[in-house]
Amino acid sequence: MKLLFLGDLLGRAGRDAAIKAIPELRAKLKLDFVAVNAENASHGFGLGPDMADALFKAGADVITLGNHAWDRREIIPYIAQEKRLIRPLNYPPGTPGQGSALVTLADGRKVLIAQAMGRLFMDPLNCPFMTMDELLTRHRLGNSLHAIILDIHAEASSEKMAFGHAFDGRVSAVVGTHTHIPTADHQIFPRGTAYCSDLGMCGDYDSVIGMSKDAAIARFIRKMPGERLTPAEGPATVCGAFIETGEDGLATRIEPVRLGGRLRPTLPEV
Repeated sequence: MKLLFLGDLLGRAGRDAAIKAIPELRAKLKLDFVAVNAENASHGFGLGPDMADALFKAGADVITLGNHAWDRREIIPYIAQEKRLIRPLNYPPGTPGQGSALVTLADGRKVLIAQAMGRLFMDPLNCPFMTMDELLTRHRLGNSLHAIILDIHAEASSEKMAFGHAFDGRVSAVVGTHTHIPTADHQIFPRGTAYCSDLGMCGDYDSVIGMSKDAAIARFIRKMPGERLTPAEGPATVCGAFIETGEDGLATRIEPVRLGGRLRPTLPEV
């Protein structure tokens, strides 16, 4: 199976670039499944229902969120109905939406995608390790489940890497989101799980993690609130990872995907 996961969409620049790129990448990379993190798609804070609809129409199979899940209040009734939009699994019971989605592809194969949010330098949610372990006792990679992809939305690379190793051999891939900076540690762990600490963002890299530079710099220098951060709107780079799995659902390949904008482009050969 060939899968693509795109990192955090940041503002209009990232949104538009991803919507344009997804159909092209589906065809070029012969993709079976596409996931996108879109918690920053609306002016850098949250996701609007119309934006989610546009991403699904472009070819995204599942959209994940994160710590900005609830910044657009109108997403709450939407996520209650739309099973392809997921928020972190380790929110407390009773939180709207779901933390995982089981997708049946046109050919009958099934993909489970789940998201957890880290706790280092983040909100103190339920334990991401224990919560994910409980989910995976109910959904096992094997005959009827052809791939499992986990999105660990976290600040600390140590927590992300520990999370990846904790589930090595039980899932197809563990990929990190949230920091907006693509890491170069794409690898397959000893038991067959693909890993990358952060997919990077789909956005303008002439920025401070996607936001206009001047206001962000001023906050660091003055150490006091300034003007509201706004997304940089220059040419966006689409960033993510391409993952290929074998018959057993474990990874045989993971490679970076970068397209457009300022960063050096790279696409896997298929």
